[in-house]
Amino acid sequence: MKTLFTVISVAIAFAGSAIAGEAVWLHDYEAAKKQAKEEGKAIFINFTGSDWCGWCIRLEKEVFTQDEFKKYASDNLVLVEIDFPKKKEQSAEVKKQNKALDKAFKIEGYPTLFLLDSEGKKLSGDIGYREGGAQAYADHLKELLDKQKE
Repeated sequence: MKTLFTVISVAIAFAGSAIAGEAVWLHDYEAAKKQAKEEGKAIFINFTGSDWCGWCIRLEKEVFTQDEFKKYASDNLVLVEIDFPKKKEQSAEVKKQNKALDKAFKIEGYPTLFLLDSEGKKLSGDIGYREGGAQAYADHLKELLDKQKE
């Protein structure tokens, strides 16, 4: 059943990305790693408190919903949101996964964001919120990824 859920999640992500031509946030970490490996992309993981964390909400509004970021992400990244909401419902499976990832990545606050390779190895330190808007954020991610290629 878990494998079926992973396959369906990946298929939906591929279809949504292809149809909409924009970034799709996954919530299944293993599916994201598989997609990153298949597409030769880095993973951008966002540990967030989407419905209560002020900086998380600001980052979402100023960066993640903007076309400049969505275009860059769609072409270069597999996006993963690991959410710790106070009001939104989550399945027991998602809560278990998120708790394990929180512990594995030693998250101390939100938002915490990293670039990872397709195996889940960190390619960057915590990126966090950055001033300058969506294009500046995308440019910074590009710069970090370019350094990894050198």
